[in-house]
Amino acid sequence: MVTNQPIVLTPDGRDRLTEELQTLRAEDLPELQERIRELGEAGDISDDSDIEATKDELIRLENRIRDIAWMLEEAEIVEHQAGIDVVEIGSSVTVVDGDGDSDTWVIVGPHEADASAGRISNVSPVGAALIGKRVGDKISVEAPAGKIEYEISEVQ
Repeated sequence: MVTNQPIVLTPDGRDRLTEELQTLRAEDLPELQERIRELGEAGDISDDSDIEATKDELIRLENRIRDIAWMLEEAEIVEHQAGIDVVEIGSSVTVVDGDGDSDTWVIVGPHEADASAGRISNVSPVGAALIGKRVGDKISVEAPAGKIEYEISEVQ
């Protein structure tokens, strides 16, 4: 998973990845290895589709373990400083759209972005537009449905 982009994580993102890595290594990997061993003991494995599927799953799991370990090793941990009113990685930002609807997002690096959990990447259109802005600033973002305008109502 080598990339030219720097790996930027918040402390929370680092903790989530560390927890995932521990679970993969301590629980998921041994379970898969045991399943392969059991399938092998069950008989001829040369053309067994169950063991092939399990081996493929093991390869995906080992790749995920390697990717997470690499990300954690290479990551720059960026902590949002309390009291800073400028949007940066780690900031929690509340915006209000033209209809008066509000959303709150935490700005994170791309490796920990999860829009459904309210974490948007600093390189996404909205995240990039918010970086460096303050309460009261307005941003405009092009979306598939057209231009969306937001006003920043809170930065934490």
